[in-house]
Amino acid sequence: MDKTDKKILKQLQQDGRLTNAELAERINVSPATCHRRTQQLFKEGYIKDVRALINAEKVERGSLVLVGIVLDRSTQQSFADFEAAIKPLSFILDCHLVAGDFDYFLKIRVKDIADFNKLHSDQLLALPNVRQLRTFFVMKEVQDNAPLDF
Repeated sequence: MDKTDKKILKQLQQDGRLTNAELAERINVSPATCHRRTQQLFKEGYIKDVRALINAEKVERGSLVLVGIVLDRSTQQSFADFEAAIKPLSFILDCHLVAGDFDYFLKIRVKDIADFNKLHSDQLLALPNVRQLRTFFVMKEVQDNAPLDF
């Protein structure tokens, strides 16, 4: 990866809708070179995906909830069972195995507290090997999905 590749990544991170011609102009290379390099960045896994950021309020998912999960035991099997169980749950935006007081942190978007309460009682409490759930309702999103600085 050289400076030109980094420029491509930075520009696409700021605006994934740029056409190849616009991107080439911004980083000062030919459109053919830009296209070849961008395709190579995809192929090598530097760019995982391109998608739209949806306004959560507009689609009735304005409440952001973080959930700390403590499992009842720390075994490879209990972690594997938990991870397999959460993967098909579309309401979970992010799941991270963490060090510290919790085993996992989940990021969930819901319509409101009542919507979360239903998910909590119907699905979160039923997850395998869960000993404790700690819920944090986000009062203000100061920064979310910031571009990577590299």
